Amino acid sequence: MTQEELPPMPPAPPSAVPLAAPAPFVAPTAATTGRRPSPLASGLIGLVLGAAVVGGVWAITAAGSGGPETFTLEGSFTLTDEVVSDGDDGCRGQYDSGYDDIAEGTSVTVYGAGGDVVATGALGDSEEDEYGTTCTFGVAIDGVPKGEKFYKVEVSHRGTLQLTAEEAENGELAASLG
Repeated sequence: MTQEELPPMPPAPPSAVPLAAPAPFVAPTAATTGRRPSPLASGLIGLVLGAAVVGGVWAITAAGSGGPETFTLEGSFTLTDEVVSDGDDGCRGQYDSGYDDIAEGTSVTVYGAGGDVVATGALGDSEEDEYGTTCTFGVAIDGVPKGEKFYKVEVSHRGTLQLTAEEAENGELAASLG
């Protein structure tokens, strides 16, 4: 038989190994390119993630913290001796008078019935009477927890004044020194 007399060859059999699908496109990243993100990009990513975490924590605690209800303890504190102008439309205790610790910003501490500190704040704006003999400060202490039988309020280190829960919650603080 000659070559021309041979029957045609059958088509090639299919390969026993299936062809692989083309690999999907993967965008280059710092891991694949060896480059790191810029400090600005890293900072912005950190800022966004940090804000998200803080916001999430705030939302969870604000929605169901179950913490005690609070109120603002309000009233006044009046110094009746050794009063001087503070030079800024207010007044204060005279220097070297024994009352020089009494001024706008002086600490105010609120204690619960058990003697523990439940809130802190400071004396607010002051006003001198027309004769220059008394100086009255506003007091507004935020975040005082409700539920105590009574409260004690101390200005500076001058001792405490006791208020019933009702007096404290109704803004009836009226303390004086001098």
